[in-house]
Amino acid sequence: MATPADRRLLRILTYLMFAMFAMTTDSVGVIIPHAIERYSLGMTAGGAFQYATMGGIALAALGLGFMADRLGRKATIIVGLVLFGASSALFAVGEEFLFFVGLLFVGGLGIGVFKSGALALIGDISGSTREHSATMNTVEGFFGVGAILGPAIVAWLLQSGADWKWLYVVAAALCGGLVLASSLARYPARPVVPAATRPPSSLGQTLALARDPHALGFGLALMLYVAAEAAVYVWAPTYLAGYEGQWAWFAVYAVSIFFVLRAAGRFLGAWLLSRLSWQAVLAICSGGMFVCFAVAVLGDRGAAALALPASGLFMSVLYPTINSKGISCFDKGRHGQIAGLLLFFTCVSAVLAPLAMGLLGDAFNDPKYSLYLASGCALVLTALAIWNAIADPTRARLSRRDAEDYVTPEDAAASLAPPA
Repeated sequence: MATPADRRLLRILTYLMFAMFAMTTDSVGVIIPHAIERYSLGMTAGGAFQYATMGGIALAALGLGFMADRLGRKATIIVGLVLFGASSALFAVGEEFLFFVGLLFVGGLGIGVFKSGALALIGDISGSTREHSATMNTVEGFFGVGAILGPAIVAWLLQSGADWKWLYVVAAALCGGLVLASSLARYPARPVVPAATRPPSSLGQTLALARDPHALGFGLALMLYVAAEAAVYVWAPTYLAGYEGQWAWFAVYAVSIFFVLRAAGRFLGAWLLSRLSWQAVLAICSGGMFVCFAVAVLGDRGAAALALPASGLFMSVLYPTINSKGISCFDKGRHGQIAGLLLFFTCVSAVLAPLAMGLLGDAFNDPKYSLYLASGCALVLTALAIWNAIADPTRARLSRRDAEDYVTPEDAAASLAPPA
């Protein structure tokens, strides 16, 4: 039986898992230009580094997310970590572009598996849906730290005359430590769901969840958020390239500033959610994000150099809060499935949104048009968040889940114990 100390350890391990894989996934934008130069590729081919990873995550999240419910959180996390670690370690012996793309796809599968397990675990170690959201913001804060460290390690490697591929070897070493620690850690008992109401853990059942209005609504919100976020870290550098005005320094470091503010904001999000309702937080932050995009679109590149990085502070709270509330709407026995489904929506948008923005920019021969599409997504998300704050469509379901799912066996035993 997991003790409070065990839960604290599992939180720390989860934080480190997210930081570890973020080092690789959010370094792709820095690595792609070097891959294009080395292998004489076009931008479409070079983008395979992004598509391979996200495609692997999406397939694993949709097809294997149920593993967390069928095999348990611990086994699922370890299997995913081993898969990711092994594929990352193999970067040390490869040189060919397609070999690397294949490894990134396999690594993406591993991320999809252990991330689904970790997301389900967060629900197990949370005492309420509110605590679930706060923990998710902290987890994503560590993801943001990894997103900052990864590109910094790549820059250091290149300056030292080493190859960027050694970033993946570093990640493999960290992953090995996480596998060992996860193997030794004690996990909470698997959630008990009455046999009469327990759904089968399968791909078919995961797909069936997509028909649930809550799953569909949260999935749509995640897709809109990811589309807006991708506009900054994928296309902002292209739009701001060559800008030499008053805010040139911000233009050069726009993405780095964005990642720093996003990471800082996610730690702030846990504090903010403890003081305001999550509905109010989503409405305020999505509105702030839209204002940043409106300034970038209506102003010149100097305005965009300030507004686009600033959007990271507002975006920071959105993803973990939307994701955690989407998961919390379902019983803990299905957290692996719903986490996988929502992760699938996320990754699909991470592939299709940048592609659509690139096509739009090419069609009008101006990368600013990618920001128009992102602004539209931000506006729709803001409208949904305001409606959610007014109508509160999840109130009944979240209240039920708080009452039925967020009392651990240890807490139940403590409540039955005679007073000292």
